Amino acid sequence: MIDPVLLSLGPIQIHWYAIAYIVGILLAWFYTKRLAARQQLWPGNESPLSAAALDDFVFWATIGIILGGRLGYVLFYNLDAYLQHPMQILALWTGGMSFHGGFLGVTLAMILFARAKSISLLSMFDLVAMAAPIGLFFGRIANFINSELWGLPTSLPWGVVFPNGGPEPRHPSQLYEAALEGLLLFIILRVLSHWTGALKKPGTVAGLFAILYAIFRSLVELVRVPDSQLGYFSLGTTMGMWLSAPMILAGLAMIIHAQLKRSDG
Repeated sequence: MIDPVLLSLGPIQIHWYAIAYIVGILLAWFYTKRLAARQQLWPGNESPLSAAALDDFVFWATIGIILGGRLGYVLFYNLDAYLQHPMQILALWTGGMSFHGGFLGVTLAMILFARAKSISLLSMFDLVAMAAPIGLFFGRIANFINSELWGLPTSLPWGVVFPNGGPEPRHPSQLYEAALEGLLLFIILRVLSHWTGALKKPGTVAGLFAILYAIFRSLVELVRVPDSQLGYFSLGTTMGMWLSAPMILAGLAMIIHAQLKRSDG
């Protein structure tokens, strides 16, 4: 059992959940600035974003992640409950964020920002995709601390007894996702961008991110308990699997487009 509250100062409580999001966003911001400064990685040896533009975008991205993530969870996973208690939508510290909603939210933010600043949209997708695993890693650690989204019962030696998951050890599915969607995906994209010149073909990195995230998420869904209000769908599928499927198609389309288009590098 880990207390989800890191620090209490009278009526003010600082939750691990909030800290995870703040740290994830700050580290992603730092990493994207380092990437944008490496001119040789990008088409024409020219970064798609200046440091000042990237600083401005962080605000747009944060709003997209938070609003999209929360509204996605409300709409995709628990609409009836939130319609009965609408004020609970604002209680972000209790958990309940959808990656797919956050993905749509930050995608909309990127589209609007790229149009407003006349920035290459596909290169911007690539830049954000490079940093996304950082936020995913810390988000899944927050899920673990919050004792939410745990897995099925297991006899494996690393099974975890969650305080709200009954007496039996369970798959720490949050940590599986942190390892796959966070660490492994970060490493793969780093190798792709720095060793193969993939960023010079805009859309390649973002497309691969979408495909691999969807695959990793769907694999972990096999050992993760679905939200109780939804349960399993036909053939043992879950909402997470269904929401991930379009990402594979979109990722394939982006990669094909990137490979067919003449490289500017």
